[in-house]
Amino acid sequence: TPYNFSDVQVRQEEIKEELTEEDLDRKVDIYLTETETMWMLDVPSVVMSVESEDAGKVLERNKIYIEICKNRPGNDRFIEKMMQTVNGATKNKEVQCDKIIMEEKGILVTSWDLYDSFKMLETEPVSKADGSGATTGKSGTSHAAKERDQTMSSYFYPFYLLPGSTTSRTISESAERHSEAILTSENFQQSLFFMERILMENIFQPKLAAYRQFPVLKDTSDTVAAVNEDDQEEDDKEKEDKDEQKEALIDPSLLSDLKETLEETAPPRAERLWSYTCDITHGHSVSSMAWNKANPDLLAVGYRALDSKDQKKGLACCWSLKNPMWPERIFRCKHGVTALDFSMASPNLLAVGMYNGSVSIYDVRSSNDTPLLESSASSNKHTGPAWQLRWVEQDRSATEGGKKERLICISADGRVTEWLIQKRLDCIDMMKIKRTACENQKLPGEKGRKREAPISRQAAGTCFDFHPEDTNFYLAGTEEGHIHKYSCSCNEKFIQTYRGHNGPVHKVAWNPFSTDMFLSCSADWSVILWHQDSQTPILTFSSTTAFVHDIMWSPKSAFIFAAANESRVDIWDLRVSIFNPVVSCFASPGVEFTSVLFANNTDCLLVGDRKGEVGVFALQNLAALSSNKV
Repeated sequence: TPYNFSDVQVRQEEIKEELTEEDLDRKVDIYLTETETMWMLDVPSVVMSVESEDAGKVLERNKIYIEICKNRPGNDRFIEKMMQTVNGATKNKEVQCDKIIMEEKGILVTSWDLYDSFKMLETEPVSKADGSGATTGKSGTSHAAKERDQTMSSYFYPFYLLPGSTTSRTISESAERHSEAILTSENFQQSLFFMERILMENIFQPKLAAYRQFPVLKDTSDTVAAVNEDDQEEDDKEKEDKDEQKEALIDPSLLSDLKETLEETAPPRAERLWSYTCDITHGHSVSSMAWNKANPDLLAVGYRALDSKDQKKGLACCWSLKNPMWPERIFRCKHGVTALDFSMASPNLLAVGMYNGSVSIYDVRSSNDTPLLESSASSNKHTGPAWQLRWVEQDRSATEGGKKERLICISADGRVTEWLIQKRLDCIDMMKIKRTACENQKLPGEKGRKREAPISRQAAGTCFDFHPEDTNFYLAGTEEGHIHKYSCSCNEKFIQTYRGHNGPVHKVAWNPFSTDMFLSCSADWSVILWHQDSQTPILTFSSTTAFVHDIMWSPKSAFIFAAANESRVDIWDLRVSIFNPVVSCFASPGVEFTSVLFANNTDCLLVGDRKGEVGVFALQNLAALSSNKV
C-alpha cells in the first residue's frame, strides 16, 4: 500500500532566537508519539499464535480437514482419477507464413500483335507535352499492352524476331554481355580450374601412378570386362584346382626366390609415360630445364627458336604434374631463352637467361609476363648469349655466418658474373676467361706455320658447375674445348686446366657422391670422366657419332649418368659396363634431343627435344639406382 510521507504530522515548536538563563533552567515536557506503520514487504505466515483472536476459527478448520482425510478411503464422494495436461502444438519458424503458391501463366500472341509492337518501337515516341497518356496502334491496343505482348512474345516466339530489327540486336547484345560476365567471373574460372584438375587426374592416373611408383588402379566400370569375368569364373576355378595340385609339390620359398631372381635378371629399360607439350611450344627448341626447390612437381622449361640466327622470341613455361597438357605459367620473353633456374631461398623467383645476354627474374606466383627485375638498364650486362645461370649457396665469412645465395651466370662474351638483386639487376665480374695456347704437336715433315693472332683475348664460356661441398671452387667450360678450374677468392687466373676435348664443351657436372670426379660432354661426340687432381681423362665414353648436348648425374647413384645425343639418350651404369650404355632411348625421325634432367623424388628421366616436347621416361630394373656408395 503506498504511503505519503506528507500525511505524517509532526508537532513543531517555535524556537526563540535568544535563550536566557531562565529559559535554560526551566523544565520542558517532551511528548513521543508513534507514527503509522509503512509496510515495504508483507509475506503472510502459515502459522498463527494460539493467543490471537482468529486462533479458534483456524483450529476448527484444521479439525474438519483431519476428519475428511480419515473418511476418504472407501467413501463414494472421493474418486482417484489421473489427469493429463494438454500441451499446445509446437510450431516452427518455417511454417509461420502462408504457403507459397507457384503458378504458371502464359499469353497467346498473334502475328498482328507482334507487327504492331515492332511498328511502335520503330516510330518515334510521343512526348508527354502533347498530353497523350497512352498511344494506340492499328489493332487498338495500348502502348503498355504492346510492350507486355512484345516481352512475352520474345519467350514464346523467338523465331519472329527480324535479324535487322533493333530488338534482335539489343537482345543479342545483352545475351553476349551476360555470357561474357559469366565466363570472366572468378567463381566460374575457379570451377573450371577444379574440373580441369579432376579430368587430368582421371586421364593420366595410370601414368602418374607409374611416375610416383604407386600401384596402378584398373578401371572396374567396364561392363564388358565384368561380363567376361563372370563367364570365365568356372574356367578359372578349374585352372586354380590344377595349379594348386602342381604347387603342392613345389616349395613356396623356391617360388619367392624364383620371382626375385627374375626381377633382378630383367634387363633395364625406359618406358615413356607422357610428354609436356602444347600448341604454344611447337616450333621451339627446349634449351634448359629446372625443378622447383620447394615443389618437386613444378618444372620450369626454357624454349628458344630452332634457327640460331632468329632468336627474337622465347618462352619460359612452368609445368605441373597435375596438368601435363598445359603449362601453369607462360612467360613470353623478347629473346630466346638459353638458361633458367629456381631460387632456393625464394622458390617463387625464376631467373631466366636469354640469347642476347640479358637476365630477367620472374615471380611464378603471378601470371604477368612483366619480369620483376631485368638487366636491360645495366651498363655491365652481357654482350653474348647467357648459356647457363644458377643460384648458388655459398658460405659467408666467419663474422656473418650462415649461407648466402648468389646468382651466377656465364656468357659467350667470356665472363663469369654474379648478379646483385637490389632495386635493379646489376652484375660484377667474377672471372674473365682468357684464351690458352694450344699444345698441338707437329707431324713429321710438317713445316712450322705462323700462328694467327686471335680476334679476342677472351674465350667464350659455355657452362660451369660449382663444387658440391666447397662452393669456393667451380669449373668452367669454353668453346676451345678446355675446362678451367677457378677459385672465387682469386679472379685473375685459373687454378688448373683440363684438356681432352676437340670441340666446344657443352656441359660439366660434378659427381654428387664422389666429389673428386666430374663429367664433361662436348661437340666432339664424347663424354669424359675426370679426376680433379689429374689433367688426364680417366674414361672416355662414345656411343654414337653425334654431338653430346647435355649430361647429368643421377641424384640417387654414384654410378649412373645420362647423356643426350642428337639422335638418342644414353643411360650409363659404370658398375655394369664402361663400354656400352645400359639403356638407350632413340628419337623419332627428324627429332633431336637437346637436354636431360633426372627427377629428384622418383626414378624418372626427363628429355627435351627440338620440337618443343619434354618426354618423361620411367627407368626400370636399374640395379644401382638406389646405391650411392662409391
